[in-house]
Amino acid sequence: MVPHKILIADDDESLRRVIEYNLKKTGYGTTAVATAERALAVLKKSEFDLLISDMKMPGMDGIELLQKSKEIRPELPVIFITAFGTIEKAVEAIKLGAYDYITKPFDTEDFLLTVNRALEHYRLQNENIRLRSELASQYTFSNIIGTSMAMQEIFATVRKIADSDATVLITGESGTGKELIARAIHHLSQRSKRSMVTVNCAAIPTELLESELFGHVQGAFTGAIKDKTGKFMLADGGTIFLDEIGDMNLELQAKLLRVLEDKMVEPVGSENPIAVDIRTLAATNQDLRKLVKNSKFREDLFYRLNVIPLNIPPLRERVEDIPLLVHHFLEKFSGNKPLALDRKAMDMLAEYAWPGNVRELANAIQRIVVLVKGTKLTASDLPDEIAAGRKVRSDDDENGLEGHGTLIESEIKMIIQALERAGWNRTKAAKRLGIPRHILIYRMKKYSIMEK
Repeated sequence: MVPHKILIADDDESLRRVIEYNLKKTGYGTTAVATAERALAVLKKSEFDLLISDMKMPGMDGIELLQKSKEIRPELPVIFITAFGTIEKAVEAIKLGAYDYITKPFDTEDFLLTVNRALEHYRLQNENIRLRSELASQYTFSNIIGTSMAMQEIFATVRKIADSDATVLITGESGTGKELIARAIHHLSQRSKRSMVTVNCAAIPTELLESELFGHVQGAFTGAIKDKTGKFMLADGGTIFLDEIGDMNLELQAKLLRVLEDKMVEPVGSENPIAVDIRTLAATNQDLRKLVKNSKFREDLFYRLNVIPLNIPPLRERVEDIPLLVHHFLEKFSGNKPLALDRKAMDMLAEYAWPGNVRELANAIQRIVVLVKGTKLTASDLPDEIAAGRKVRSDDDENGLEGHGTLIESEIKMIIQALERAGWNRTKAAKRLGIPRHILIYRMKKYSIMEK
């Protein structure tokens, strides 16, 4: 176990040596300096678990040292050593955030007891911070299942970008969980105490979307019988999530660009701009670069949104996550009914392409759970499109591949032969085998097939 590291600052050399001796004897690691200035310099370079300082030293005094040390390490506990005549200063230090003080002359046992309490306080404080962080992370990613490298990279990126105010453009096919990623970014950000307001740009009629986003004043148009607060104003201090941004018309794109650049919203029918403090997240399942090329999306708005691009991979590209998702949805939809899935059924689910991604998988599992009669799910319980969608050619002779032994041994040999003949190019090997690439990747992982 690594010993606690304690920094000692005292201009009294004899007392400094006594303190250092007693702490080392107890098993602590120590660094001792004679001035507050030197203590600050050491704090900036090294990590410590406790600072013990004299209250009165030449140059910078204990109060100033406390304040400056809190700027460097806010959580670091500080114990002051004070003479009887400076107790008032020590009490002031407690109010400013010091952990405790002891008066000279002090009993060694009492001194070490105070040190132990301060270190335990520091440990509990750090443990509390760690647990809060873990709980926040678990809550944030609780609805996003994935241990694949692709998803782990997404999670890592989300953690990196969450605390900034940079605009994020989330892309990916329908059903991949773009809104869940947006919510994770918001909940991990400093804006998490305020709302994340979601606007589905494809679900709102074009003529109403401007009013929905920016609000309107009474009489702005027929039917505007009272003032309406727009989504941007509702998101003030928090985050606005513009889903399906690719469906927004060009005229409204120009107005959105001005809002993003000026952080000012002008309700329909009003000439009084309103300042808003928001972070913008946007998502689309369309290729915005292609839309820009075809003059259907503003290039300047694209670059304004695409500050941090985040692409969510389709389910077929992270096949190893399918079993996890299947078990997750089985547990979610089965309630108290215990359900098991046989190996063949799981293989069929893993080898299906899932064009609707996670949303389609969730719906399929819910349907299976509702219709199944027993407690064991088999291949016959799966929807017809899943069984039809995973049919693959297994004729050994069609591609000139040899096969012998058990069915699994033959399959492994076929896969290895195809990979070797394709120079371990998975796309070419999949074509040789007559199967989709994602199924080849799944079977390589299933049988632990790696290039030698």
